Amino acid sequence: MTFTLPELPYSYDALGPYMSKETLEFHHDKHHKAYVDKANELIKGTGWEGKALEEAMVLAYKDPKQAGLFNQLGQHYNHIHFWHWMKKDGGGKSVPGALQKKIDSDLGGFEGFRDGFIKAGVGQFGSGWCWLALDNNTGKLEITKTPNGENPLVSGKTPLLGCDVWEHSYYIDYRNARQKYLEAFVDNMVNWDYVGQLFEAGPVKLAA
Repeated sequence: MTFTLPELPYSYDALGPYMSKETLEFHHDKHHKAYVDKANELIKGTGWEGKALEEAMVLAYKDPKQAGLFNQLGQHYNHIHFWHWMKKDGGGKSVPGALQKKIDSDLGGFEGFRDGFIKAGVGQFGSGWCWLALDNNTGKLEITKTPNGENPLVSGKTPLLGCDVWEHSYYIDYRNARQKYLEAFVDNMVNWDYVGQLFEAGPVKLAA
């Protein structure tokens, strides 16, 4: 399988003023494209060329010799969802009912989620991501963070919402104010409909 760069599900200026056209052009057209191009290069000869992205990503994560490939696949996977985790006039408390009940029971309500998610993103040292994830074993929601291109899927968890805290995701618009970026993400950009769809779909199960 050849990995391809997906188109954005909205125009480059759709997320303004919270994420600028310039940021999306650099982030999608240059950074994400670079992950795709490098992944297609590094996967050659591994025997994983025909596997789905998720399966190849987990296999690369488990093989220390394929750390370089994992970085590219992980970032490609993360960004495919990242674009859909945002929408024009998103964010706020418009969480689908079933997911809201789960957030209430597992995370102490929306404010508990918001506070924990923002703190996870601010507290991620260096580049990485913060997440709302479903633990596939316990069935519980949790907030977590990962370095670089890592994601909860490689640890047996299903990512429901992720925010990119690499500097290229926010520096043009927020400079070093990562917390303001995260607040804007939760309050004004999150596509809760997409998060709800992932929640309703249940745990991601990979082929053996």
